[in-house]
Amino acid sequence: MNMKYYDLVTIQIVLYEEKKDLVFNCLKGLKNFKINILDNSNNLKLKNEINKNYQVDNYLLEKKNIGFSNGHNKLAQFVKTKYLFILNADCIMEEKNILKLLDCFEIYKNVGIASPTTFDYNMKNITYNGGLLPEYGKKNITTEISGDTCFQSVLGSAMMIKKKDFDEVGMFNKNLFLFFSDDDLCRKFRSRKKLIIQIKNSTASHIHGQSKVKNLIKKIFLREYHMTYDELYYYYITNNHLLIFSKLKKKFSKYLFKIILNFCILNFKKMLLYLARVLAFIKFYSLNEKKWD
Repeated sequence: MNMKYYDLVTIQIVLYEEKKDLVFNCLKGLKNFKINILDNSNNLKLKNEINKNYQVDNYLLEKKNIGFSNGHNKLAQFVKTKYLFILNADCIMEEKNILKLLDCFEIYKNVGIASPTTFDYNMKNITYNGGLLPEYGKKNITTEISGDTCFQSVLGSAMMIKKKDFDEVGMFNKNLFLFFSDDDLCRKFRSRKKLIIQIKNSTASHIHGQSKVKNLIKKIFLREYHMTYDELYYYYITNNHLLIFSKLKKKFSKYLFKIILNFCILNFKKMLLYLARVLAFIKFYSLNEKKWD
């Protein structure tokens, strides 16, 4: 493909405590694209090492973890190209497969988001990438597609989007820290009659569920707190929150008991797990004026 097509896309990557080897493996095949990076762990050493080996157009360091959604929204402000490509560091793609996503916008009308078909580390087994929005079913069924396929939602690990469209839908919801951000974005595109397409012959290797956080205590708290809050908030903005909220409310006293119990038996990991859920519940409850009772 003519080199001019590379000038149509800016790749943006949000990092948080990723290892250097993982990031290098992601970047090594992307040398012809414009690249913007935001690091939520403020790792100056990693920034210097990356800049020595790769051309990065904008590299932002955040002293405070602002999350996946706000990280990508901030990076998008620097995008001057027609398309932006949201990519996770643990999602490895060859340039030719990224360009195949670009082709999708010429082949089909009303494309909102184009995403690759993902496989495991060895590129042998297909992994989950596209499926239902959470309010319509669980996201645990991997679909073997026979051709380019429309889904209600695709993962935020690899998304090709027109910059203009990303701006017009309001980008990622700033109140969703990490989880459900991709679902909400897809939901907003669908509300505008835009297609969410997984491209059959555009492939990537994506390792699912591999948290990069080294500190186990922080890993547990971050996951449980943000998963709980983001789930409540997502269902709140889709008007499906009452059932989720009531289920969690019923567990509230049980969680408090488990916090005390696990503290007494010195099981601090489990104590932190339940504490994170309780704190997320309290934050969500307090930030919404609506009377729940």
